[in-house]
Amino acid sequence: MSHTNLTVYGAPWCGDCKRAKKFLGEQRVHYNWVDVEQDAAGLALVERVNNGKRIIPTLVFEDGSTLVEPSNAELAAKLGLQTRAKTAYYDLICVGGGPASLTAALYAAREGLEALVIERSGLGGQAGVTERLDNFPGFPDGIGGAEFADRLTVQARRFGVELLQAQEVTGLRREAESLYVTTADGAEYGARAVLVATGSTYRRLGAPGEDDLIGAGIHFCATCDGPFYKGRHVAVIGGGNSAGEESLFLARFVDRVTLLVRGDKMTASQIIVDKVLTNPKIEVRYHTEVIEFIGNGKLSAIKVKDTRTDAVEQLDPAGVFVFIGLTPNAGWLPAEVERDRAGFIVTKPTLETSLPGVFAAGDVRLGSTKQAASAAGEGATAALMIREYLKGH
Repeated sequence: MSHTNLTVYGAPWCGDCKRAKKFLGEQRVHYNWVDVEQDAAGLALVERVNNGKRIIPTLVFEDGSTLVEPSNAELAAKLGLQTRAKTAYYDLICVGGGPASLTAALYAAREGLEALVIERSGLGGQAGVTERLDNFPGFPDGIGGAEFADRLTVQARRFGVELLQAQEVTGLRREAESLYVTTADGAEYGARAVLVATGSTYRRLGAPGEDDLIGAGIHFCATCDGPFYKGRHVAVIGGGNSAGEESLFLARFVDRVTLLVRGDKMTASQIIVDKVLTNPKIEVRYHTEVIEFIGNGKLSAIKVKDTRTDAVEQLDPAGVFVFIGLTPNAGWLPAEVERDRAGFIVTKPTLETSLPGVFAAGDVRLGSTKQAASAAGEGATAALMIREYLKGH
């Protein structure tokens, strides 16, 4: 999204600072970060804005306006994000704002259906925070993830799709011929059909110290947080496509990347493996498991174990990026929606779930390929299947 220059003043140990930074990253809002414990001028500004008090986070916008300890709702309002729907009932509600959901919504809108998209983070989904898409058909030179997301959003709006951002769906129920979704602010919206396209999120490692240091040295989005480590040493955990792609992205501006792979080889596609292994700034360490994150308010080191010998050593990267797989964003769904053991939604060939009128597409669906192009294709298919479903309902 377009935005003005923004500076966030805070400290690594500050929970509200982490939350504000996470929110801005999800909305793809770029910002400057000032650690007031390391920057005397920054601390002085915070004290001046807050009448001598040291209150963080303090956010200063380009026009000179400020927000102090803002809630996500206050941030959304300041950024001009629409978080409430215009009406109470639609033909189709798409939960999620990635390629599957936006494609389905614009297809439905072209068919004359009233469509509402509700996205808890930034429109574009994971594609929007991917550094670059090189394998999406129609872009021979590739396209930046943020630009791709913006184009898809503009296209959906052109067909009249209503888009809500920074709004989380917390519940779904069926009543007679209608379906109703509940949002985190207590609102409820009805529809004749619902598409669940909430995608998936990066899985956490679960090692000691991880929860306390997320956002303070441990990250799950290199595009969002990588630039803060310019000229420094970072570690990436994982051996798949995401770990390889993000390592290559980080290598553009960090001093060096240590890629920690638990197995004896990377599982990424061969083209990514070849690029990683030939990049002089990336060191790949196999048979390596992270067993602990160390730090007091800020990451200072990690402990790793050789899975062959059980030998333990300590590494001291400035930041760590974790890419070890995906967890489906489906925990909010009712029990009537069937899922597999991992939580992915089970669908019929029509992409309808076990709850009539509820469809699923994209990364949250069992059997999806976790690719942006296929997610868009599933979104188009879902829209056509929903059209047929609505003819009889």
